[in-house]
Amino acid sequence: MKKLQAAHLRKPVTPDLLMTPSDQGDVDLDMDFAADRGNWTGKLDFLLSCIGYCVGLGNVWRFPYRAYTNGGGAFLVPYFLMLAICGIPLFFLELSLGQFSSLGPLAVWKISPLFKGAGAAMLLIVGLVAIYYNMIIAYVLFYLFASLTSNLPWEHCGNWWNTDLCLEHRGSKDGNGALPLNLTNTVSPSEEYWSRYVLHIQGSRGIGSPGAIRWNLCLCLLLAWVIVFLCILKGVKSSGKVVYFTATFPYLILLMLLVRGVTLPGAWKGIQFYLTPEFHHLLSSKVWIEAALQIFYSLGVGFGGLLTFASYNTFHQNIYRDTFIVTLGNAITSILAGFAIFSVLGYMSQELGVPVDQVAKAGPGLAFVVYPQAMTMLPLSPFWSFLFFFMLLTLGLDSQFAFLETIVTAVTDEFPYYLRPKKVVFSGLICVAMYLLGLVLTTEGGMYWLVLLDDYSASFGLMVVVITTCLAVTRVYGIQRFCRDIHMMLGFKPGLYFRACWLFLSPATLLALLVYSIVKYQPSEYGSYRFPPWAELLGILMGLLSCLLIPAGMLVAVLREEGSLWERLQQASRPAMDWGPSLEENRTGMYVATLAGSQSPKPLMVHMRKYGGITSFENTAIEVDREIAEEEESMM
Repeated sequence: MKKLQAAHLRKPVTPDLLMTPSDQGDVDLDMDFAADRGNWTGKLDFLLSCIGYCVGLGNVWRFPYRAYTNGGGAFLVPYFLMLAICGIPLFFLELSLGQFSSLGPLAVWKISPLFKGAGAAMLLIVGLVAIYYNMIIAYVLFYLFASLTSNLPWEHCGNWWNTDLCLEHRGSKDGNGALPLNLTNTVSPSEEYWSRYVLHIQGSRGIGSPGAIRWNLCLCLLLAWVIVFLCILKGVKSSGKVVYFTATFPYLILLMLLVRGVTLPGAWKGIQFYLTPEFHHLLSSKVWIEAALQIFYSLGVGFGGLLTFASYNTFHQNIYRDTFIVTLGNAITSILAGFAIFSVLGYMSQELGVPVDQVAKAGPGLAFVVYPQAMTMLPLSPFWSFLFFFMLLTLGLDSQFAFLETIVTAVTDEFPYYLRPKKVVFSGLICVAMYLLGLVLTTEGGMYWLVLLDDYSASFGLMVVVITTCLAVTRVYGIQRFCRDIHMMLGFKPGLYFRACWLFLSPATLLALLVYSIVKYQPSEYGSYRFPPWAELLGILMGLLSCLLIPAGMLVAVLREEGSLWERLQQASRPAMDWGPSLEENRTGMYVATLAGSQSPKPLMVHMRKYGGITSFENTAIEVDREIAEEEESMM
């Protein structure tokens, strides 16, 4: 039968069947998309969504600090090397899985049902991250509204939330420039505004007694969830349009901050501090691990967002090109953000008369303490403050869209007949549930819970998920079969570089990261506060739970099969009968007539009617079918 199908595909009868595009009239141009599932309305929707997803808060508040603490300009050597070994190959692998199957993170494991627990682990991780990530967006909204004033509220001491330790960190001038400022045992107004007014952390005795809810933060969190819900209301059709603004406007603001920063006195001092290469750092394993961690988390591999976005593509979208555009664009954005941040920090250090390393921080400390303080030293400080926090808002929202779309898509793909018609209601219920779960983060001790979630929700568990995915696709499903699927989809097979990375380099690097993170484990802390043992145990269990879902999924898959244990394992590891492209016209060779409800073993004819002739992709299908037939003959 297969030989007859292959012979039929090699000799298509074209004259009687072909219709030119102009003859097709009002034919449904969306027939190349998965039915009833939704799709991108344009190719730029997908590309901008991926850029917005990858370029997030970490590019602004983590990369610059990691670079200067790990050798400055020398850090770029391991950074780009790890991008080549881990970032680009894993990014392309996840996009390929999603686009080939048009399925979310759970249903995509039709490729090997034995590993469906990895998809469940993805959902758990992305759910936990989405809860606290939107709290960070709520903080940004708080500062955004606070910037709508003639004088920034964190500019001076003397407010009810300030203490006797508050000192306005403004250096005095003499004829030779700034006099050094003694900052010992003092606190800046911006730091007290953040800790004592925004967080009101003095009202909490620790993570075990979070205190009362801060209603202003509670309302900001509610607004953040409302914004996210409205933007994903119609799935990728609505979020795909929002990203035209949220993915591009941050670059305009970043450019404005960069130009303003480099024109400030002392800016070059900060840039030198940021990029001066110290190559002796490259002899330290810590620098290489830090570079790999930055690539791993910055690109968002393993969270399911890339797989979800790619699942809404057409079958032949050029994700190979998109992979290089997004990954390299993300790296360049991180470097540019470092210039914008450190040029302002250089100006700040000159104004205060202190070294740059005394004002440089990472994470929330940079976004909500140091940079706001630097803004108070500029003319039109509320304007620059508003721009900075608006940039953080748009950067954060793009990533949050991806997190929510991943959860909604994964569950609706599992229960399409029940949930797809009610996708708006289901999305709303998810947002409400996560808002309620996030209320603990709006309490006076909410920052302690946020730190715990940040440290453990996507730590070693995420690495285990990505390693499992990589090994399942390349070793269990098979690297040859996976490359053949990509050939069918894109018209060419991945080269030696991608194969070597998928088979050896990427898993080995991730395994080294996992071992390093376990060996160098350090308990969580926030400032001088040390988390109690029960909180540490809770965090570790949070990370372990995502790992345990993988063997739990294996157990369920094996129990569903029949026969001996070995036979069950073999059956559970094989692709499901309906694995493959979601539309019948894209299913050729081994995938012909395996789709549920399939009526025709001639998908090539559908292509010919639609496109008016045999395209390069049909030639590819014929070539793939010939390869399969030759392999079958050689095995007989």
